[in-house]
Amino acid sequence: MRGEEFAKQNRHQRDLPHIKLQEDEQVTEEAVLNSLRRALDQFSSLQASDGHWPGDFSGVMFIMPGLIFALYVTRSLNTVISPEHRREICRYIYNHQNEDGGWGTLVLGSSSMFGTCSNYITLRLLGEEPSDKNGALAKGRAWILSHGGATLVPQWGKIWLSILGVYDWSGNNPIFPELWLAPKFLPFHPGKFWCLTRMVYLPMAYLYGKKFVGPITPTILALREEIYDTLYDKIDWSEARNACAKEDLLCPRTLMQNAVWTSLYKCVEPVLSSWPINRLRERALGNLMEHIHYEDENTQYVCICAVNKALNMVCCWVEDPNSDSFKRHLARIPDFLWLSEDGMKAQVYDGCQSWETAFIIQAFYATDLVDEYGPTVQRAHEFIKHSQVLRNHPGDQSYWHRHRSKGSWTLSSADNGWAVSDTTAEALKAVLLLSKVSSNLVGHPIERERLRDAVDCLLTFVNKDGTFSTYECKRTSSWIEILNPCESFPNMVVDHPYPECTSSVLQALKLFKELYPGYRTKEIEKCIWNAATFIESRQQDDGSWLGTWGVCFTYGAFFSIKALVAVGRTYENSCSIRKACQFILSKQLRTGGWGESHVSNETQVYVNIKGDRAHAVNTAWAMLALIYAGQIERDPTPLHRAAKELINMQLETGEFPQQEHVGCFNCSLFFNYPNYRNLFPIWALGEYHRRLGTKKRNGFA
Repeated sequence: MRGEEFAKQNRHQRDLPHIKLQEDEQVTEEAVLNSLRRALDQFSSLQASDGHWPGDFSGVMFIMPGLIFALYVTRSLNTVISPEHRREICRYIYNHQNEDGGWGTLVLGSSSMFGTCSNYITLRLLGEEPSDKNGALAKGRAWILSHGGATLVPQWGKIWLSILGVYDWSGNNPIFPELWLAPKFLPFHPGKFWCLTRMVYLPMAYLYGKKFVGPITPTILALREEIYDTLYDKIDWSEARNACAKEDLLCPRTLMQNAVWTSLYKCVEPVLSSWPINRLRERALGNLMEHIHYEDENTQYVCICAVNKALNMVCCWVEDPNSDSFKRHLARIPDFLWLSEDGMKAQVYDGCQSWETAFIIQAFYATDLVDEYGPTVQRAHEFIKHSQVLRNHPGDQSYWHRHRSKGSWTLSSADNGWAVSDTTAEALKAVLLLSKVSSNLVGHPIERERLRDAVDCLLTFVNKDGTFSTYECKRTSSWIEILNPCESFPNMVVDHPYPECTSSVLQALKLFKELYPGYRTKEIEKCIWNAATFIESRQQDDGSWLGTWGVCFTYGAFFSIKALVAVGRTYENSCSIRKACQFILSKQLRTGGWGESHVSNETQVYVNIKGDRAHAVNTAWAMLALIYAGQIERDPTPLHRAAKELINMQLETGEFPQQEHVGCFNCSLFFNYPNYRNLFPIWALGEYHRRLGTKKRNGFA
């Protein structure tokens, strides 16, 4: 159901004026309250009946190609993708073609070999011809050829093209299935890798071991001629193995690394493929399928993300084209599809419902207007309660390389099954805050036993040094990153600790301890102290924190300052807080807002959005960081200017504008969190209004 249909069903009837503050006008309490109510009215109208806010969680241009490739090689394209689907998918891809004819790996990105090959091939598999669409497809092919051809696609592209049959498996560096049978104490055992990497390379290893190739159709034969600048039969696959286009090369390999990969291919792979050693490969492949089925069954076939979902689906088909496993995979593909103004796209995950709803509840709570929006908050509360994972996954968790899940929340829904440290923490904060509000207004609080389950789960995420990573504890040493086989994604082998994750957990445990002081107190206190120490240690000399999961320094500041203030740090007693405030204030734009480019994540230096334009979400993050650091009590002028900027950015509908993507994955992928544009400005204006009211009641001007 589209957002406008929810709006028609849920619409509030108030007719509030759309205020624009002139340059010489001051921000008044009336203007802020009017802005908040307009935003909350409209935002409430967009809520789904189950309590979450559906949205366009997209921006990565290789997700849809993976799903289409998987459907094509399993001969299921027409089963899932109707003519209407094809038309809208093609429209989306054409809408995001760059002027130079190529496609980026991301909507935000310049053209890359991975993005261009993936989307060009997708269009061809969907029936598009190079002469169609005013030559747009021909321009895509021209980009590929002018940049050296598809032999330069990075590793993930090489794998998918090999599965399709438009690239030879001998042009891939080995992904040994046998590695999964190695002793678990080895630091490079795949079970110690970051789970996202582990779960993607699990099916890749299976398909590599099988050297699986899909049906060689006339379209596949045509593609072999279209995407290379030399005849397919004449390509030197050994030379292609370590080749990568400069546009895709974020993690260049050293000569030593290339030598190691070449030696593994030439010396180890032939031995493992030969009788009688190849019996070990058969055993390894069986082990991999066992793990693939475990992942599928315990995520209800949505898997940890769209990338391994597509690969797992192919593996299930290779094992048995008529299996229930494969059919259940097909049934969950619609979970990843989203139709929007620019066409049909594939979401990064099966959604981000729990993550965003947890923040939305906190935003409503910050406004002090919950009594006006009781039904909305109650529905959100029910959604969060229903989304908690209530059990651990079955079997021996160490055998399956899984972390505890009981008591956790996933990024999306309970179906996903993968516990996330910061989502669990933010959801716990949300239900704890609502436990302070009358149950007549927001519904019954969550049971105490489930709160304890959440805390127990959070405490299992603690790394040995007291920090927090994402999905699991850090399982191996950071030097293992030298084994990263992928040229396009940095820091993907180890689940590193991050200030943002650590901040969320610190805040949740601190709030829980205040409300329930008798449960695991010493462990919680130790955890909080270590977490705060880690966050302070990650602050850079200029007072900033690099954000890894959002854009970028404003995001890092919001989380880090909020955590430090929660444990008693203030502007007066903490050098970290003072330096952080100075850094944030130094980046405020002339208009009063903040606008940070995703380039900040790539360069690790603060970069304004082109044209020094303000971004509503960056502005909100910066405002919240300053508010929590006591800026209103010291000098509210910068916050007055920022609040005015947000009020003036508000649209006629009451919403805030859709601007550049501010969602980030590991400083390398950028995408759209659909509800950030509304929830964080609401949160910032709510805190601003509440803190000003407190200051006024205390007799300060």
